[in-house]
Amino acid sequence: MGYAFATSPCIGCGRIFSYNPMRVPSCRINESREPICRWCVERVNPERIKNGLEPIVPHADAYDACDENELEW
Repeated sequence: MGYAFATSPCIGCGRIFSYNPMRVPSCRINESREPICRWCVERVNPERIKNGLEPIVPHADAYDACDENELEW
């Protein structure tokens, strides 16, 4: 048994971060899902709420490694 995580730049700020590839919050850009870091989620949620949108609520393990068996190949 092993664990896996993904590492890539955040679509919001461009910083490299690690995350659970199955549970990280993301947004659709040009037909592709792009991950969003925890800092950007916290930064954007007050604006979302002010604009009448639901806040982004990341899964509890969105920024942790996942069991390799959870990966969809």
